[in-house]
Parts: sequence; structure tokens; C-alpha cells
Amino acid sequence: MYNLELWQYVLLILSAFFLGLGKGGLPGVGNLTVVLAALVLPAKASVGILLPILISADIIAVLVYRRHTEWRYIRKLAPWVIVGIVIGYFIFSRVDDAQVRFLIGFILLSMTAVHFYRKWARRKASEGDTLPQHPAFIGSAGMISGFATMVANAAGPVAALYFIASGLPKYAYIGTAAWFFLLVNIFKVPFMVHLEIINFASLRFSAKFMIFSVLGAVIAPFIVRHINQKVFEFLIWFFVIVGGLKLIIT
Repeated sequence: MYNLELWQYVLLILSAFFLGLGKGGLPGVGNLTVVLAALVLPAKASVGILLPILISADIIAVLVYRRHTEWRYIRKLAPWVIVGIVIGYFIFSRVDDAQVRFLIGFILLSMTAVHFYRKWARRKASEGDTLPQHPAFIGSAGMISGFATMVANAAGPVAALYFIASGLPKYAYIGTAAWFFLLVNIFKVPFMVHLEIINFASLRFSAKFMIFSVLGAVIAPFIVRHINQKVFEFLIWFFVIVGGLKLIIT
């Protein structure tokens, strides 16, 4: 499908491996996937190539962390994610990649800033309400996640913003995110096929790299066990911000 040089294959292998590490519970590592794939493949083509690889790693993550899933958070987010995916489907071929990434990154960083402001305000005023419970926050996070995952496989930072802001412990966060992304990515497949981003040729190409994503997903849980909860949350927020900046800059 693509005539790639050795260094390009190496970057795609690393991309798949990092994707697996991210799906296996290492926060933010998967953000590197989009960057590395974009260095080798056309931006829109890379979306279709990465989706089957994402699903292969999602399956491993669900098998490992399925007992820790908090389904109520997925149910709250799911309808809005579907809306975002449908919007992304209709405008995918009509917008410039750089404009879409800039918009997503800007909104992501804005939501992060709002979260930390509210966290600071609660310390000062002992507020009883929390941002993640507000319908506007859930709806915004869901639609942005759906839109971002449809046009760039970049929903990770936005979903992390919602799940970790909801106060989920480490394993509950990983288990909930694992099921969330598996269901979302499977739901996207018919849309990608209709847009001709996924076809038999792209599936054969994706299959070459699935083993590396599965390997990363299998190794990641052994590393997660030794990560402190506070360090874990710091890493998630750090990579959420880095992910937002990456989307704006690239």
C-alpha cells in the first residue's frame, strides 16, 4: 500500500507500541501515536490505519481491566460522543486538518483551565458542586471527544479530562476508559468505511503493526502497578495539557 523506508517502518512500530502502552494504562503515552504516524503517513490516511490497531489494543485493555469499569460515567458520556462522531463524519472531508486540530486543542486547554480554577475555588469556598457533574461539562466533553476521535483519533486527552476530573481512582479510570474507547472505536468503523478511509488494503497494512500494540498493552499493566495515585493523576493532567498543545502546534 505504501512504499516505506526502514526508518518509516520503525516509527510506525514505535507508534503502535506506544499506543498499546497507553491503552494498557500508562497515561498519555498514546498521544505520541498520532504524531509518529503523521510523520510517515498522510494525516487522513493515518486515521484509518490507526483505528484497527487501536481496537486490537483496546481489546487487551478490556480483558485486563474489565472488573474496574464504572459504567455510569460511560452512560453519561456516550450520547454526546455519538453526536460528536456524527458531526465529525459529516465535516471530515470539508475541513482542513490543521484547523480542526487547533480548535480541539484550544477547547481542551480551555476546559483544563476551567477545571483547575474550579478546583482552586472549591478549596477557598468549599463548594458542594463539581464541574464533571454539570450537564454542560459532560455534553461538551462528550461531543469534543466524539468529534476528535472521528477526525484524528485524538479523543484521549478530552476523555481523560472528564474521567479523571470525576475523581476515578487509578484502576477505575483505566477500566472505564478501556471499555469506553473500545465501544467508541468499534462504533466508528462503519463511518470510516463509508468515507473510504478504511478498506481491505488499509486493513492489511494495519495488521502488520497490531502485534506491537498488543505487546505494549500487555506490558503496561506491570508498570501501572508501581505508579503512585498522585503521580498517576499528575501524569494524566500533564499529558492532557501536552496533548492539547500538540494539537494546536501541529
